[in-house]
Amino acid sequence: MSEAAFLAVDQVRKDFVTGNSLVKALSHIVLTVQAGEFVCLLGPSGSGKSTLLRIIGGLLPADSGTVSLLGETLTAPHPDIGFVFQGANLMPWRTVLNNVLLPAEVQRGTVAEADCARARALLTLVGLHDFVNAYPQQLSGGMKQRVVLARTLFQRPKLLLMDEPFGALDALTRERLNLELLRIYEEHRMTVLMVTHSIPEAVFLADRVVVLSERPGRVVADVAIDLPRPRELAMMGDEHFGRLTMAVRGAIG
Repeated sequence: MSEAAFLAVDQVRKDFVTGNSLVKALSHIVLTVQAGEFVCLLGPSGSGKSTLLRIIGGLLPADSGTVSLLGETLTAPHPDIGFVFQGANLMPWRTVLNNVLLPAEVQRGTVAEADCARARALLTLVGLHDFVNAYPQQLSGGMKQRVVLARTLFQRPKLLLMDEPFGALDALTRERLNLELLRIYEEHRMTVLMVTHSIPEAVFLADRVVVLSERPGRVVADVAIDLPRPRELAMMGDEHFGRLTMAVRGAIG
């Protein structure tokens, strides 16, 4: 385990009791992520990808093993970690702007003018500057996820965890949001760990694709993605992109 790792997962194990049955979800996961890396987690359904992400985010305790961020052991949600779930989980009675400002209200009980300026800038960054006064029910699914991303970025996370954030969207919207995500990643250079079920999406986004086995999940492959950045959708038709997707597919089995 490298001491220089930005994020280090060391021998993490997790079991669940369901009725009278013991379900082994994760088996001694070892994983490191360096600062500024974009890493995607892939694996069959039930391999524990989301469970691992929740353990890293401090939302679920591990049965054994440790998770550390910059050398600090994590046992609870951390202010340097932002989490984007598949569901938009916006408050329908709040405007887009006020949804983004929610972290400031929760943390400090008040909203400063600088907070409003930052929230508006982030909404411009995600392409929603014309919708600051709209309500969630007036937005498309893709637009709602942009609001969630802006709200998460408002917290200035050093580590961004994403659990199938675009999984419920249609293919064209998903492609557009992948491009938006890469643009924001290039601009902010945060560290990203993202769960996805899509091999092409993982290869297109990531610096590395980490593959988990069937339950109990364990790391069975760590595939380096040597595509240049910035990336364009046209890359997905390249022969090298095809070889990388086949390498990942072979690791999944």
